Amino acid sequence: MKFVIATLPGDGIGPEITEQACAVLNKVGQLYGHSFEFKEYLVGGAAIDKVGEPLPAETLAGCLASDSVLLGAVGGPKWDNLTGDIRPEQALLGLRGELGLYANLRPAVLYEALRDACLLRPDLIGDGIDIMVVRELTGGIYFGDSGRRQGPNGEEAYDTELYSEMEVERIARTAFEIAMKRNKRVTNVDKANVLESSRLWRSVVLRVAEDYPEVELNHLYVDNASMQLIRDPHQFDVIVTTNMFGDILSDEASMITGSIGMLPSASLGEGRFGMYEPIHGSAPDIAGLDKANPIATILSAAMMLRYSFDLEAEAQAVENAVIQVLDAGYRTGDIFSPGMKLVSCKEMGTLIAEALK
Repeated sequence: MKFVIATLPGDGIGPEITEQACAVLNKVGQLYGHSFEFKEYLVGGAAIDKVGEPLPAETLAGCLASDSVLLGAVGGPKWDNLTGDIRPEQALLGLRGELGLYANLRPAVLYEALRDACLLRPDLIGDGIDIMVVRELTGGIYFGDSGRRQGPNGEEAYDTELYSEMEVERIARTAFEIAMKRNKRVTNVDKANVLESSRLWRSVVLRVAEDYPEVELNHLYVDNASMQLIRDPHQFDVIVTTNMFGDILSDEASMITGSIGMLPSASLGEGRFGMYEPIHGSAPDIAGLDKANPIATILSAAMMLRYSFDLEAEAQAVENAVIQVLDAGYRTGDIFSPGMKLVSCKEMGTLIAEALK
């Protein structure tokens, strides 16, 4: 089978980690008889420097013409002083909106080999952590009306949280469908005691839950949920929540698994098309030094194999290769501990590719 993948290396460590994920996909292709064609496009700060905008029309057209998208990272202090409409991060919002990617899947898994990197007490870790955060991606406060105006106390700024029934229903169904393939537990996270948008959100989630009687549903306010993730992570299986709450909670979940450099994500729309990216940032302080951890990007490529290409065996092979390399004691700097074998970004990618079976 042949697949065309639009690659968006972006800024900072983006080009380095994307290169390693593509190398692993090429090895998958060799082993399983697939062909992956990578077409590279500008995005983020790199695009601003070259053409003056974070999401060029050519990049968007290339993504729409591909079978899937692999994104590295965008942003950095170089572009921090730009106005909001042309900052590198605008490319992410543009891609999600234009590609119709409304469901963001962020798994948070603590690998056995990295138990010592977890910041929680051993008794809280138990037999491991495995949480899937399902974040709504094209609505809410990031896409609502925003602006500035003059008020009685000087300049005011506002951002609007807005959700429709349709937007809530489709993300809720995504969460319940995923839960049906896991441990059949969904935790809805909102702020229904304060926000009208959250009250609509909860009512729609309750309605959708009626179609999934096998799934246990419970609700947490977002402030309590942030505490419960630390106090008892085992209570969570699938978390479904809004765009902003999901952005925050998924990063919190990443830290209880040892390193944000380990966690992948998938952004999905209707059908099988998706955009895949690590949830960490561009880490400009180590860009070009071959120190980055490529595992999150490689695991994002595994999610691409599973969700966009329906290649479950290939996805599991990549995930098993990551586990094998970690079990053998190889570590990049962000997850290194005494007694382990420190390797570079490129070396980690090569080891994972060589471990594929």
